[in-house]
Amino acid sequence: MSGKKKELFSSAMKRTGEWISSQEIPSDVTVHVGEISFTLHKFPLVSKCGFIKKLASESSNDSNIIRIPDFPGGAEGFELAIKFCYDISFEINTENIAMLLCAAEYLEMTEEHSVENLVETIEVYLNEVILRSLSKSVKVMRKSQDLLPISERVRLVDRCIDSIAYGICQVSQSNEDIVDWWAEDLAVLRIDMFRRVFVAMVARGFKRYSLGPVLKLYAEKALRGLDIFGKEAKKMEAEQEHEKRLILETIVSLLPRERNSVSVSFLSILLRAAIYLKTTVACRLDLEKRMGLQLRQAVIDDLLIPSYSFDGDDTMFDLDTVQRILMNYLEFEVEENSADFASDIGELMESYLAEIASDRNINFAKFIGFAECIPKQSRMYRAIDIFLKTHPNISEVEKKKVCSLMDCKKLSRDVYAHAAQNDRFQENLSNSDSPAPATAEETLSPPELSSYKNELSKLNRENQYLKLELLKVKMKFKELEKEKAFEVMSGSDCSSSVSTASVAKPRLPRKSFINSVSQKLGKLINPFGLKQGQTKQPKSRRHSIS
Repeated sequence: MSGKKKELFSSAMKRTGEWISSQEIPSDVTVHVGEISFTLHKFPLVSKCGFIKKLASESSNDSNIIRIPDFPGGAEGFELAIKFCYDISFEINTENIAMLLCAAEYLEMTEEHSVENLVETIEVYLNEVILRSLSKSVKVMRKSQDLLPISERVRLVDRCIDSIAYGICQVSQSNEDIVDWWAEDLAVLRIDMFRRVFVAMVARGFKRYSLGPVLKLYAEKALRGLDIFGKEAKKMEAEQEHEKRLILETIVSLLPRERNSVSVSFLSILLRAAIYLKTTVACRLDLEKRMGLQLRQAVIDDLLIPSYSFDGDDTMFDLDTVQRILMNYLEFEVEENSADFASDIGELMESYLAEIASDRNINFAKFIGFAECIPKQSRMYRAIDIFLKTHPNISEVEKKKVCSLMDCKKLSRDVYAHAAQNDRFQENLSNSDSPAPATAEETLSPPELSSYKNELSKLNRENQYLKLELLKVKMKFKELEKEKAFEVMSGSDCSSSVSTASVAKPRLPRKSFINSVSQKLGKLINPFGLKQGQTKQPKSRRHSIS
């Protein structure tokens, strides 16, 4: 209780005590509520409070002292209840109704003991005034949080939640623009209460997709103070860390399943916080998958996620997390049978690779592993140049492997000219063809050009689908490797039977797939069926699956 509020409360109690003392009948009972004592009369208390009546009847020695250490609302709530017993006027409002109801229920101030008792009086006001107003219901809900568990027992929490959910659904149907004010009110609720309101809203028909902005506002307020954009995780109190971790995991579990219901930038912030707070693996993987589904909307800053490590040997940015996000994106495109996935995010990922290439702690294997996941490596020059400059001590074999990531024939003339003068690339460029001096559009007649473009478009589609098939096989192979590793670790004896069974089965599907790949590769290498020695379209080799 604040100093000012405590002073006002003491003044009110003094006036109440003076009024009681002014009565002709002397007091005959003292009630201790926490550290506060009330000198009162048994008769008005017993006539309306079943709890006090029970204590008085059970007392063997007519004790005039009653102690209530855990009274709901403390001394302030008890004072309002005894005012009602003494018929002292006071106002019931949104600020005190939750405390009053809990106090009245605790003291058993029901109709069984007195007509129009306090519980009945409060219930009438609650149903006719509070629960008919969205804003009032939210305010009472906030007050009831401090009165748990008794506010649950008297069903105050449930009724407020139902009223809030109904009110939000009603106002949202009539005017979508007023979402801000009720979202602001909900953002101050405890996370468990917020979740219950959220579930009740969905049950009443509120579109889950529309709840994204509400979750964003709640997260911004609840997770305020986390330094998720720093390079190291700062220590915090264990209790505070646990509370924020619980809040974050709950927010992630409530995110709408629909794509684009929240921005990818917001997902990135949640993922940073999840890594920072060390949430469950399931929570982090869920966020990575969501980011993968919306990766086309991402910008470079969304992917520059710090590693939050105290170890000086670790990388500055979390490369593994971004690689999993990329794989989630590619897997989704495979499932959707998209033919244009290779060109959508190549530039973004190459820019990301260029950003992190200057980190000396990123080793050769990590750099290569990530670069090979990028579907279309057409602008890798800058990233490779930065990596080679930052890692001058890698071997010649590793250097050649890094340079092989770049398709020199896809470089622009200016970039190629710059690379030719770059000592780190000269040997690699000397073994590759320079960019073709002329394009098909410049050398073909209009009829030939039209046929060329049609065939080129067809080959591009086939090339993309071939990449999808190869990616599926790669993913399946990784899954099998994980399963095999698990069997070895668990000491399972079933590996031999599985191996025997696999040998016994014909490998027609695998053979069929390899044949299919070979046929498609043949078409990609020689798309127009030219005989050996013909040079009509030498540039058709550009559409290989590299």
